[in-house]
Amino acid sequence: MEQPAGVTNYLALFWQADVVVKAVMAGLLLASLVSWAIIVEKSVALTLAARADRRFIDRYRSGRTATETRSAAARLLTAMTREANGLDWSGPVRDCVEGRLRLILSQVQRQRRAGLTFLATLASSGPFVGLFGTVWGIMASFTSIAESQSTSLAVVAPGIAEALLATGVGLFAAIPAAVFFNRLTAKVNVSAGILGEFGQEVMIGFTRAAARLDRP
Repeated sequence: MEQPAGVTNYLALFWQADVVVKAVMAGLLLASLVSWAIIVEKSVALTLAARADRRFIDRYRSGRTATETRSAAARLLTAMTREANGLDWSGPVRDCVEGRLRLILSQVQRQRRAGLTFLATLASSGPFVGLFGTVWGIMASFTSIAESQSTSLAVVAPGIAEALLATGVGLFAAIPAAVFFNRLTAKVNVSAGILGEFGQEVMIGFTRAAARLDRP
């Protein structure tokens, strides 16, 4: 079976490129593969985590026994309950529970954002790395033109095309990284907001329970 002409041409351009340009494109393609692995893993993990949090919170609000213990919402409730258990609901205790809430939220956000820094780095630096390969390739092309003493299009075009391919590879790696970095960051922020609201709801529940105990 014959390969599409476009694929054959791109592969030929890659193999004919200068060693530096070739290294730039290979590095960008490797970074793109890593970014797609992160995108798939984080998309699945964040979806499952958000689903587990919602399931636990729904059970808590309905008064049913929440059997899910691995969700972040379950860990949040357990930590806050342990912090307040057996103590008077005074100002210092309330401050400790609020501090525990902020600590758990910070840990969850840090855990769920793990790997997104790579996407942000690739999104911002990928085009410039590709541009570096392009500039290097164009410099090599002009050097070849000077050595051959020929300015015909047949001599100039292949080198320029090889150089421009590096910019294309840089954009190929950077655009998905930028899109999914924004999408995944938004998902992390939404899930953190839901957990924060749940934590405040638990605080209100503790306060109401303490008020009922204080009644004569």
